[in-house]
Amino acid sequence: MVSRPPRAVPRDSSRRGARLAELGDEVAACRRCPRLVEWREEVAATKRAAYADQEYWGRGVPGFGDPSARIVVVGLAPAAHGANRTGRMFTGDRSGEWLYRALWRAGLANQPESTGRDDGLVLRHTWITSPVKCAPPANKPTPVERDTCTPFLHEELALLAEARVLVALGRFGFDATCAHLGLRPRPTFGHGVEIEVPPDPAGGSAGDGGRVVLGCFHVSQQNTFTGRLTEAMLDAVFARAVTLAGLAAGPSGTPSATG
Repeated sequence: MVSRPPRAVPRDSSRRGARLAELGDEVAACRRCPRLVEWREEVAATKRAAYADQEYWGRGVPGFGDPSARIVVVGLAPAAHGANRTGRMFTGDRSGEWLYRALWRAGLANQPESTGRDDGLVLRHTWITSPVKCAPPANKPTPVERDTCTPFLHEELALLAEARVLVALGRFGFDATCAHLGLRPRPTFGHGVEIEVPPDPAGGSAGDGGRVVLGCFHVSQQNTFTGRLTEAMLDAVFARAVTLAGLAAGPSGTPSATG
């Protein structure tokens, strides 16, 4: 595992937003995992026939969204021809089609689809990220690759100080989220499971106490094509996340912070 010195979390929201942007640049430039770097660049060079005329991102993929998010969605890793192509998580693939429709229906996104970084998508009260920042072969990062990326996730979640709900998509995202929060014994993943994060008795600076981890089956084609995850199930998870995050429908029908 490659470690980095801990950073103090800025108290000012504008400084936190600026640091999140800097962190995104660091993610994009990261070359710490030789296998992942080789794979992401090979995919970007060979391309899929349907995207032969497009320039692939081919780098680490940062999280994105509202720096004042009340809800954080934690996936697994960028898809080879999705985020590794577009440079934005869950953008340009079938999984993203499901996720962004659900976020839009919940009032957490301004449009129901995401096709590229410049398509006008805006997330409300929501941030999307992943424990592993580069596309892994067969969607299976190694434990070493996961651990090498862990400092990025740690700082990102610490900077998202207003987040109250962490929606973990799949067991990988769930385990990474629970590990970040130091939950012991490790909770068991399940769709719709809710884990309340107790306050840190040591008074740590992360401010994680009071957060809730909300489990959800991943929006992978394996789950959506087989009916293991339905749109109704996904909508129920985000409706619950909105409630747990202390958001209420505003005059336009979109969630607004209540406290």
